[in-house]
Amino acid sequence: MPERFALAAAAARKPQFYSLLGRELQALVSGETDWLANLANAAALLYDQLPGLNWAGFYLYKGDELVLGPFQGRPACVRIRPGRGVCGTAFSRRETVVVPDVHHFPGHIACDPASRSEIVVPLIVGGSGDEPAVAAGEQGKEGRDTWVAGVLDLDSPEPGRFDEADARGLEELVRVLIPHVDWRQATALACGDASSS
Repeated sequence: MPERFALAAAAARKPQFYSLLGRELQALVSGETDWLANLANAAALLYDQLPGLNWAGFYLYKGDELVLGPFQGRPACVRIRPGRGVCGTAFSRRETVVVPDVHHFPGHIACDPASRSEIVVPLIVGGSGDEPAVAAGEQGKEGRDTWVAGVLDLDSPEPGRFDEADARGLEELVRVLIPHVDWRQATALACGDASSS
């Protein structure tokens, strides 16, 4: 019973934790113009500060698939098709996907067999690629010139590690990050188009 209360108390503190983490992320990426450095630092910050992770990183959209980007953790799957696995599902749906137990997610791609839970947040950017697409809760709203540049993916060896508070907190962190990444350049370089640099 005490463990249940500890979990409830930790969940109640998550908004404050993510607010502090957002300020740390803002300090890391402010003034830096290199998209690769900013994505790498964001992945490192999440991996270092969020307890219970075994992987944190990005997949960038390349033509017709998601391609591995900056990450922390064990080596990972390099390419994921839209609609496949948790990453491809979040990408296709244009919404955050929380999976308490990956063994019960149809089509889960097991890059690391130790992973038991996962959360994936799509990177939805505005038409110019340098601003968040929409305000909280409006992802995919019609009439907006938006596109999905990729996904933020976090894995944990703990079942049930992620919840709705994590989803909201990570979505806010993505909104902090988006203006500090040249998404057109990042996704063009992922495609191998050096002329876009």
